Amino acid sequence: MRQPVALARAQYERFRPVIHEFAKFAVIGVTGVLITNAVYDLLYIHLGLGPVTSTTIATTIATIASYLGNRYWSFRDRQRTGVPREIVVFTVLNGIALLIQDATVAFNYYLLGLGHDKLAGFIALNAGIMLATLFRFWSYRHFVWVAPPTGGAGDTEGRPRPSDWPPQTSPTPDRERSR
Repeated sequence: MRQPVALARAQYERFRPVIHEFAKFAVIGVTGVLITNAVYDLLYIHLGLGPVTSTTIATTIATIASYLGNRYWSFRDRQRTGVPREIVVFTVLNGIALLIQDATVAFNYYLLGLGHDKLAGFIALNAGIMLATLFRFWSYRHFVWVAPPTGGAGDTEGRPRPSDWPPQTSPTPDRERSR
């Protein structure tokens, strides 16, 4: 019975930095989704702007909030390459992600002809957000906020360094371990 628990614990320890980053990224992402949906609703439903224009403006506003949250919370332990460089790379990658979202909304609206169906519009918007989010998490980790340098050869990205590991306690005293 202990073996599966020990295996699960070892896997958690191995992927702990990624798990924690993703959890923070998800909180920022959910906040971004709420902002995007609220602004989209305001612009498209209440003010009558087009669906792609509404998506673009809503996503731009959410992106600014997401940059701040990710830089100062989700990826705060990663290397800093300078705010100007981060903003440029972040903006380019979010531009690509925005194209993914806009393509999903445009597909729903123009190709499927579901522009009259508000529920279909919100489903398309959020499907695009989900696809773009996968791209964003991957690209932020690799291009915007890079992993801190590792000390030795053979270290791989995403694995915790020994200095990151919690102190280990053993049920047996140290003197018995040395025998």
